[in-house]
Amino acid sequence: MALDINDPHHLALLFKPGALVFSTGVSQLMTEGRLDPLFYFQRHARGDWGDVPNDQRKQNNDAMGSGGAIQSAYIVHRDLRLVILTRADRSETRITLPDER
Repeated sequence: MALDINDPHHLALLFKPGALVFSTGVSQLMTEGRLDPLFYFQRHARGDWGDVPNDQRKQNNDAMGSGGAIQSAYIVHRDLRLVILTRADRSETRITLPDER
């Protein structure tokens, strides 16, 4: 499912995510049809930080104003977790598996 910013039901992104980059593991899961990471990217870009500790939530919220890096994590299912990191300069958002960071 692609993000359509012209969709009237679209919720605004809270920050510019830059280029969207998938790690090797995420790309492989996508190729196999086992993962659609865009759902999680949309959550990240809308300020739903997923399954992170409270201190990371605070850091992310602070980064919205200060321009720091933003990191989210999502449990897709019991054996699959994603990490999404937007660089402080907002040039890139990378979606990875935890062991690829």
